[in-house]
Amino acid sequence: MSPARHPVRRFGTLPTLARLALAAPAVLTALAGCSAAPEATTATTPPAVVRAAAVPPGTPSSATAPPGTPSPGASATRPPADPTRVSIPSVGISSPLMRLGLNADGTVQVPPADKGMTAGWYTGAAVPGEVGAAVIIGHNDTRFGKAVFHDLRKIAEGADIDVTNTRGVTEHFTVTATESVSKKSFPTPQVYGPTTARALRLITCDGDFDANGHPVNNLIVFATLT
Repeated sequence: MSPARHPVRRFGTLPTLARLALAAPAVLTALAGCSAAPEATTATTPPAVVRAAAVPPGTPSSATAPPGTPSPGASATRPPADPTRVSIPSVGISSPLMRLGLNADGTVQVPPADKGMTAGWYTGAAVPGEVGAAVIIGHNDTRFGKAVFHDLRKIAEGADIDVTNTRGVTEHFTVTATESVSKKSFPTPQVYGPTTARALRLITCDGDFDANGHPVNNLIVFATLT
């Protein structure tokens, strides 16, 4: 069982934040693979990766730093390094990161159910440590059992999140807020919209199960670079 698919709107070679700014209002969908009931193993659209995020009214997008702005320690001639591992010591989470892109049908990939203990970095968003919102997606549970972000609900404001990259450099983020929201009203602009911060979002499923065995909410963890 899996939620309905919705295509991600394509904008050619426009940078990520430009795509977000030009996007139509998002159609909201749910993260697959978080159900306690048996389900298909095909990847489907994660909660906030939909057509593209709409910019909230009044967002000062002209003030947003362009995508690709070097993170501390990076340079114009040395591009940011891809993330390889996420660790959250306070809740016992440590996982390698796989790359998540788009499926052939335009939906965004999520980690396959048989790799439920591995989180994934969505490559269509920012690199962790860059200006912009970086997004890491992980399952809560899959048909194989407990998954990587099963205990993410225990995280507290002020907790540390460490993201290590291919150069062995670890970026340190601090949790600023957590929110459990209905999948029918996912706050796409707040998760994917333009930001001048070096931000990180973690996303998984949360809440009670519906009649089909799917969680009705998404848990979003908001963090910023320390």
